Parts: sequence; C-alpha cells; structure tokens
Amino acid sequence: MRLGSGAFAASCVAIEVLGVAIFLRGFFPASVRSSSRTGHQAEPPAPEPLAGASSNWTKLPLPLFSKAVIVLIDALRDDFVFGSKGARYMPFTTYLMGKGPSHSFVAEAKPPTVTMPRIKALMTGSLPGFVDVIRNLNSPALLEDNVIRQAKAAGKRMIFYGDETWVKLFPKHFVEYDGTTSFFVSDYTEVDNNVTRHLEKVLKRGDWDILILHYLGLDHIGHVSGPDSPLIGHKLREMDGILMKIYTALLTKERETLSPNLLVLCGDHGMSETGSHGATSAEEVRTPLVLVSSAFERKPGDIRHPTQVQQTDLAATLAIGLGLPIPKGSIGSLLFPVVERRPMREQLRFLHLNAVQLSRLLQENVPSYEKDPGFEQFVMAERLHGNWVKLHLKEDRSGALLNLGTKVARQYLGALRTLSLALSMHVAQYDIYSMVVGTIIVLEALILLLLSTPQVLHRRAELEVPLSPPMFSLLFYLMFLVLSAIHVVVCTSAESSCYLCSLPWLAAGGMMVLVSALLCVITSALAGMVMDSTFLWKSAAYPCSGWSEVGLLLLLGTVGHVLSLGASSFVEEEHQTWYFLVNTLCLALSQETCRTYFLGDDCELKHCFHTEPGTVGATCMQQDCTACEAPRAGQAGKGPWPSGARRGHVHWAVLAGPWLVLACCRLLRSFNHTGVQGAHRPDLGHWLTSSSHKMELSCLAALSLLMIFMLAQRGCSPMSKVALALGLVGVFCYRAAIGNLLFPWHLANRGISKGILEARFVYVFVLGILFTGTKDLLKSQVIAADFKVKTVGLWELYSGLVLLAALLLRPHNLPVLAFSLLIQTIMTKFIWKPLRYDVAEITVMHYWFGQAFFYFQGNSNNIATIDISAGFVGLDTYMEIPATFLTVFGTYVGPVLWAGHLAHFLSAEASSHKSDWPHKGLDEDRCWKLMSF
Repeated sequence: MRLGSGAFAASCVAIEVLGVAIFLRGFFPASVRSSSRTGHQAEPPAPEPLAGASSNWTKLPLPLFSKAVIVLIDALRDDFVFGSKGARYMPFTTYLMGKGPSHSFVAEAKPPTVTMPRIKALMTGSLPGFVDVIRNLNSPALLEDNVIRQAKAAGKRMIFYGDETWVKLFPKHFVEYDGTTSFFVSDYTEVDNNVTRHLEKVLKRGDWDILILHYLGLDHIGHVSGPDSPLIGHKLREMDGILMKIYTALLTKERETLSPNLLVLCGDHGMSETGSHGATSAEEVRTPLVLVSSAFERKPGDIRHPTQVQQTDLAATLAIGLGLPIPKGSIGSLLFPVVERRPMREQLRFLHLNAVQLSRLLQENVPSYEKDPGFEQFVMAERLHGNWVKLHLKEDRSGALLNLGTKVARQYLGALRTLSLALSMHVAQYDIYSMVVGTIIVLEALILLLLSTPQVLHRRAELEVPLSPPMFSLLFYLMFLVLSAIHVVVCTSAESSCYLCSLPWLAAGGMMVLVSALLCVITSALAGMVMDSTFLWKSAAYPCSGWSEVGLLLLLGTVGHVLSLGASSFVEEEHQTWYFLVNTLCLALSQETCRTYFLGDDCELKHCFHTEPGTVGATCMQQDCTACEAPRAGQAGKGPWPSGARRGHVHWAVLAGPWLVLACCRLLRSFNHTGVQGAHRPDLGHWLTSSSHKMELSCLAALSLLMIFMLAQRGCSPMSKVALALGLVGVFCYRAAIGNLLFPWHLANRGISKGILEARFVYVFVLGILFTGTKDLLKSQVIAADFKVKTVGLWELYSGLVLLAALLLRPHNLPVLAFSLLIQTIMTKFIWKPLRYDVAEITVMHYWFGQAFFYFQGNSNNIATIDISAGFVGLDTYMEIPATFLTVFGTYVGPVLWAGHLAHFLSAEASSHKSDWPHKGLDEDRCWKLMSF
C-alpha cells in the first residue's frame, strides 16, 4: 500500500497520541469512588451492632458542636505554628496548644500540594489526582460527596470569605460569601483585609452554623519572597490576632447557648524552601491542624504533643462533630481525641459509623476485599461491639464492660488505620497493563517513523507500506493470537481491574490488531533493509560519508534521553542527564576541533557529504569537496578562515571554545541545585538570596545586566540598543524597588514597594524592541532582495525576549541568562561557523543547551519549582492571559531563548550564503546547496 509522506506522518502522529493517551490512563488511574451518587436520597446510617437482637440506635448521633469556624491559612507550614516562628509570632495560638482546650496534629497532605486538590481532600476525605493540578487554574463544581454538601442538606447555614476557589467548588452552598482571587501573588495585604473586614459583624450575628475563612497572604509572601522573608513574621502575627478574636467571640456565644463550639486552624499545604509548593518535600506536605473547643478542657498536668495524622481525616471528624453523614468517598479516619471524653457507647458508635463507611468503600473498589486485613479487623470489631452493646443493655456495670469497651475501641482504631491505608494504596496503584500497551504503541510508531525518515521529509515522496507479503500475513495472525491470549490471561487473573479489560471486546480487539500490524510492518521494513545489497554497497563506496562522532553522539544522546524517561528516577533527576550530555558534547567538540586543526582531517567538513538521494555520485562528491576546499585555502581574511597571524589566533580561539563552554556549564550548575536528591543542598543561589549578602547580589546582578547588554546589542539597530540599555536599567530599578537589590547610592534598606511603575517602564521598551523587530520582518517580506533585514528583525525579536527574561528572572538567575548569551556567542563564532555543522546537528545542539538551561535556572519536573511570581510582575490586578503568558515564559526562558537564537542563526547563515552566490563559481554554488541541505 502506497501512502503520501504527509498522510504517513499524520498517521504516525495519530498513533503516537493514542499510545500516549493509553499510557497516561494507566499512569493516572481513577481515584477511589463510591458507587452511590450524591444526587440520590441519603442512605440511612448503619445501625448499632447488637448480638442476637436489634439496636435502638439507628439514627445519626447528635452534633458535638453547635457552631464551627474553619480558618484555613494558605501555605501554613507546621513549623510556622509548632516551631520557633510560632512561639515568636503566634503567642496566643501557642498558649492554646500548650495549656488551652485544644488538640494539635501534624496533618500530612498528599501530592499534588496545590490549593484546589487540598480543599477537595479536606472536605471530601478523598485523594485527588494529578489532573486536579490543571483544574486548579479554573476549578469546576465539586460533584463528589463532601461535608459542605451534607451540611447544606442538613439545613445548616454556611458563610464563606476568602479564596474564590471555594465558591467555584461549592456553588450555591453559602448563604453569604465574598471571594478573592488566589493568583495575584503580588498582593498579600488587601487579599486578607477583604476577609478580615467581615469578621466583626459576622461574629456578633447568630444566623450561621459554619463559618469558613481562607487567608491567602502567607502563600503570596512565600511565592514572592520565600519562607525566610521578614514579611512572614508580620503575617503570622496578624493571623494570631485574628484567631484570638474568633476564639473570644466563640466563648461569648457558648455562655449564651451553653453548648460547645469548634475552632479549626489548618493549612491546605506547606511551603518549600523557595516559597513554592506542589511537590512532596517535608516542608510542603506537613501542615498544622489545631482543633480548639471548650469540650477539650484538659486536666492539670495534661501535656498534649502534636501527633501525625492524614489531612483526609478532617472530613470524617467534621462530619461526626457536626452530626452529618461521613462523605461516601472519604478514606480518612476519625480523630479519636475529639470524642474520647464522650461516653463509651457514643465513642463506639462514632467509630462504627466510620468503619462501616470505609468497609463499604473497600468493597466497591477492591475485588478481593474479604482477604484485606482491615476488613477482617472490622468484622472482628463489629462482633465484639455487638457483645458490648448486649452487656450494656443488661446494665452490667462491672469492670468487664469497661475493659471490653476499651478493647473494642482499640480494635476499631486498628481497623480504621488498616482500611484507610489499603484504600490509599489502591489509589496509588498503577495500571501496568495499560502502561505497557501504551508504551509499545508509542515505540512502534516511533521506530516506523525513524525507518522512513529520509523519504518522509520530502514533500512529494510516496512510501510503500508492506501489508501484502505472505510473511506479513503469517506473522500478523500469530501476533494477534498471542496478544489475544495475553489479554485474556491478564483480564481474568488480575486482582484489580484494568482499563483495557473494561473496554468492549471489539475495542480491545482493534487495539491488538493495531499492535500486531505495526509490529509486522516494522519487521518487514527491517527485513527489506537487511536484504538490500545496494544499501551495503553504497555504504562501502563512500567511506567519507559516514556519521561523525559528534553526529553519533547527538543521535544516541537524544534517543538515550527519550528511553531514560521510562524510569521515574531519571525523570526526577532529568537535569543530571542533560548536564552529562552537554558536558560530553563539549568534550566531543574539543576532540573534533583538535583533529581538524592539527591532523587536517578533511572528512570533518561534513557538509560536503550530505547528499540528496539519487542525485550525487562518487565523482560529484569528490568535486564538491574540492570546490569547498578551494575557497578556504585561497580566501585570505574572508569569512571564518582568515590567514596569517590572525588565523592562528582564530585557531586557538576555536580550540579553547569547547573548554570555555564546559567551564561555564560547570559554574552554572552551582547556582541552582535542583531535583529530588539535590534541591535541599546549599548553592550559590541560596547564598546570594540571603539577607546578609544583598550587596554581593546587587553587584553581581549589575555586572550580569552589563554583560547581557554587551552580548545582546551587537545585532540591534541604534534605536533598539538605546531601548535595550534603558530597559536593563529599569530591570535593576525594579528589583531594587521590591527589595531584592540595593542601589549603590542608597545602601540602607529603603521602603519596599510592588515595583509596578518600574516594571511597566521595562515593558514599554520590551514592546518597542519587539515592534521594531516585527516591522523589519514584515519589511523583509516586501523587499525580497534585502536578506539582512530579516536577520536584523529576528535578532531584535530575540533581544526583546532577552530583556523580558531579565525582568522576570530572579536576581540570582541573571548570571544564568548572561552565561547563556555568552555560550551562544562562543558556539556561533568559534564552533558552528568554523566547523560548518549542518542544520540538523546545530538544531539538536540548540535543543540540548536549551534543555540544560531550563535546569540551570533552578527548574525541575517538580511543579513546586514553577515561579508563579513571574506572572505578576508589573500587574496591579489579576489578568489571566498576561499572568499565564508571563509565568510560562519565565519558566521556559532557557528553551525559548535557544530556539530564538536558532531561528536567527539559520536565517543569518542562509542570507550570507545567498548574498555570496553570485560571486562564486558553479562548483562552489553546488557545494553551498549541499551545505544548505
């Protein structure tokens, strides 16, 4: 069957997308869910177990608290409350935890540690998936069963002030609300004042049952300044005063109603050492959970230390405390200290309700639930509970009743821990079968595309897909039978359900047909290549046309990196792969320059050996090589091959180029340690950003900005040079205005502002340079003969992006940007031009360095390293599109700038070749055509 190159490439891409989708379906399995729909009428609670009779306790217990106030402080780390900062800045909260009526816990938040998934975990008790990271940007209404929905169904009146994510998750649930945007991280004052301004009035009123407050200021300070900022202390002191006001108001209401109220202090996630969040470091997952109520009065000498719990335990605890059904999808367990002062029968009733809910969830999601140790413990505890109730109803007041009740409670608590752990492990299980099938499909499509690469790149080429040979048919049927047998075995023996097993047999059969057909096509193509003697003869006829060492390195390094992504450890430490590849490339380039200049290996001039299929023979190849050598030998002082003393200096510069790039890369690695294993290690970035080294950071930033100007202005027009210089001055002024840097003439700490005016001053010049570059590009389309206009326009666009990057990057990353420009200059002048690498090799080198600089600036595959504050530079209100663009650009500065440099370099080389062609002979003209190919 014959296919056009476009149709063939489109088919391969479609198959790749299908394989990636199947792989992701297995990598991100469906979360644990209850089969009961939230829209249906609430199920009656499980009755109290009673041996040999029916219990008279069949309804939900009465609420333990009449009112509840939930204070959620975004990005509140546990050490901000339980550590030295808590003792210093939150004295009232410290008193409540040490001597007041409270229970303190360290709640562990599961990843992803971003706001919306954490709110879902707190209110539903379930574990959200990583897909919720995307939904965090625009939260949809929460359809899972949750405490808020249960409270509304019970007729409770709820009021909310704070992060508008709650309003999006729970629409029409609050009788009164005032939402604030959570993404404008430059604001850490008004965003909290908009919450606090409602407090005094609402606390005096009695027309509410649940009050939820979500404060964002602490999180915004972390994103902008980090956890060691002096603003953190001021914000914690502010939160402590708010908690004291709420607690005092609740005590006043208790005297009026004679029923206890509940105050909950919690955080949705923590904060990393850089101020971000989203990953799994201890600082990001450990959050404080403090429950305060007059029902928790402690006896003299009663010392309560914070214990480790799961964040999902709050949903079950709130439901029990407010007299609500536990959310059906909750995997959390009741915090027993909340009910330990209640009568024994009530304690066991609460534990039984929680255990029944977890056991039902286990039955709905785990096929072999009977063998689970948690379920066996629950059955034993329920049997003992029935015996205890029977003795209790007989009014047995002996010590045996108390001992049996204590034993039943311990049995229930053990069952709750085991059931919760089993459900958590079920959520974390990968669908290995789907992942393997998806990986096989992706690899098959990739291999097929690589095998057809020389032909598929030609626009009008047609490819012969071998679907008819007998060998293909026999192999296809055998593969289909083998895959069908594997599918049947997996789907009938797997203890947990697989996605592919849940598909209809027609869809699963189509998947097996696709895998078998792709494998057979690849086998037929490889067999044809092996049997083609012409291919081997051509390879022997042109020994000079083989792959160079650098070319092989680029090919094998790229393929090896792709294969390494199949291991989670290589994904977590991907920066090490790129550091190794870039360093190895520098060594290979050094070897090649030495061989070219000292050994005179003409085959290193690889552009003479890239031929179009079927157009150039052996004789023509020799002529073209000669044509290329002639200008090099005879053009003194022209191009990249000068003669005499200057040529000797250039040779030494070319020899030193790779080593200088290698030294720069090694220095850049010390600025920002990244990855899971090395992110906590001290580096130059941490040293420079400490408050005691602000002067050193200011001097280094000034030198980096000067270096950026010297390297970026060389290809700009005079007007763009002035704009670039003023813009870089504005960058320094902006960083000084927000307190990151110091002015030379004003060394003392001055007032800190948001730098709105200074940042917009820079934006004016960025837009001016980009406008000038765009104008030159449009002009080059009109004046086709002026080749240099397009090159200048591309460079000005590139310079505008450099200025924007200088504004968005943190001050300690300005040297990273400067070294990026320096390495680009070295590679252009002393490696790519003298050694005349072809387009493919230069493109791959740009890709490698772009990826390496992504990690040099401190990024990783951990979403906690995303600098959200870059999206709000110069903005005084939240604007979604500009903030998203600036955040993405600030994160991918390295790859974007190297891609922009590649576009300019290729344009410059093409224009210089075109301008030289009319002055050269026919042989040299043919040689340039080969080079451009």
